[in-house]
Amino acid sequence: METRVSSATKEVVIADNQPTVLIGERINPTGKKRLAEALNAGNLDIVSNEALAQVQAKADILDINVGMPGVDEVTLLPQVAQVVMDTVDIPLCLDSANPQALAAALKVYKGKPLINSVTGEQHSLEQVLPLVKEYGAAVIGLLQDEEGISSNPQRRLAIAHKIVDHAEAVGIPRQDVIIDCLAGTVGADTTAGLVTIETIRRVKAELGVNLTLGASNISFGLPDRDLLNSAFVAVAIAAGVNCLIVDVAKVRPIVLAADLVLARDKHARRYIQAYRQRQK
Repeated sequence: METRVSSATKEVVIADNQPTVLIGERINPTGKKRLAEALNAGNLDIVSNEALAQVQAKADILDINVGMPGVDEVTLLPQVAQVVMDTVDIPLCLDSANPQALAAALKVYKGKPLINSVTGEQHSLEQVLPLVKEYGAAVIGLLQDEEGISSNPQRRLAIAHKIVDHAEAVGIPRQDVIIDCLAGTVGADTTAGLVTIETIRRVKAELGVNLTLGASNISFGLPDRDLLNSAFVAVAIAAGVNCLIVDVAKVRPIVLAADLVLARDKHARRYIQAYRQRQK
């Protein structure tokens, strides 16, 4: 199954037989004081610089999130999306819990974007999926509903079915739904990683959809986070994730190594090329 997203000039294909797609997560003010201050001040130069840095780090798609207290997302999200489109030529993932902000950004977007996200909550399904259909976008489905995030893989799987069923009912093809099985924090619950991995396996087996993951959540609150994130990324890719939301500069080497081990890098070309670039 192939999910295709695009900018005005470039297309990215997400599929099991392709290299793992990397979505750059760094245009997001959460935990980034300098970016938050710049967005509040209307200074978007930092956004352009961050977009360029992530593309240089070999991001395939850029996630664009401006959500923080006091910000008018309906105005700011399309502005930031336009700045990024003017700066780089890769596809964007429009990231907001505000349907009006998503609609405003979709109106200016050129290409086929990825929307982050819809949940299993009825109000989200009713508000976000019509936008996905209207603009011919692809969408990330988060496995949570009115009861929150379950610690039971079978319950999460049921939410995945609900999201896919609702999408198909309004005319969105299954290949345009990417499921995020949601990484918990092992510092709070040591079974959280296992629950996520088991959910990934079940969703892939039953629905066949492409899968994404915000991998760094796994290590929140623990020391040596990069080590734990790398271990989790490798296991998640082996379990079926083929599209990761990450700090690309930090995570790409482990992703290339995992892709090589899983025979997604013919003649080890990408792995060796990245190694040579690091040596320079």
